[in-house]
Amino acid sequence: MFDYSARPDLLKGRVILITGAGRGIGAATAQSYAAHGATVLLLGKTEANLNAVYDAIEAAGHPQPAVIPFNLETAQPHQYDELAAKLESEFGHIDGLLHNASIVGPRTPLEQLSGENFMRVMQINVNATFMLTSTLLPLLKLSSDASVVFTSSSVGRKGRAYWGAYAVSKFATEGLMQVLADEVDGVAPVRANSVNPGATRTSMRAQAYPAENPLDNPPPEAILPVYLYLMGPDSAGVNGQAFDAQ
Repeated sequence: MFDYSARPDLLKGRVILITGAGRGIGAATAQSYAAHGATVLLLGKTEANLNAVYDAIEAAGHPQPAVIPFNLETAQPHQYDELAAKLESEFGHIDGLLHNASIVGPRTPLEQLSGENFMRVMQINVNATFMLTSTLLPLLKLSSDASVVFTSSSVGRKGRAYWGAYAVSKFATEGLMQVLADEVDGVAPVRANSVNPGATRTSMRAQAYPAENPLDNPPPEAILPVYLYLMGPDSAGVNGQAFDAQ
């Protein structure tokens, strides 16, 4: 595991938006960020899941989070602009953006992968990630120390057979991170890095590996050190790097 121990008030006063915050790694990071003092903005498409995470954070006595129902698959450009305007009026700026939401799509040879399935994966994993990054960048630049964390994968660093659109989307994610990191380097108080979570006990992992025993993998709570490190001030100056959570 990534070796890092976060102090209790690491993220005090920070405003951090997390996509796919309703379950899995997104829910775990949201609760951990809140426990370390952040105001977390819970973005996802299933409002009931987001509300459950909201309730858990409230019950624990952490800073009051915000629920943002938002469908990354169907959202149009104007909806991203409206989201950015709403966040600016309510919070003034953003200190962190965790791109966690993504889908696996069919695991099949490229020859058998339909264009429709390919485009759906790219829409959620790449296009929506770009749109959210570009529209929220002005708010991130208003922070004194902002961090954008992209979620990658081992198949986004070395392609493997049958990983299809997902692998391609994660290569694109790494590229987007590197371009952003180079553009903000030395000119804005923003840094960009990627995290490969590795095999984690989530429903997405179970979908990708149906024959695997989930208990062989660590729960999301076990891989959080790198996510805390990259969102807090201890990683200031770390930019354009690809990290492994495990």
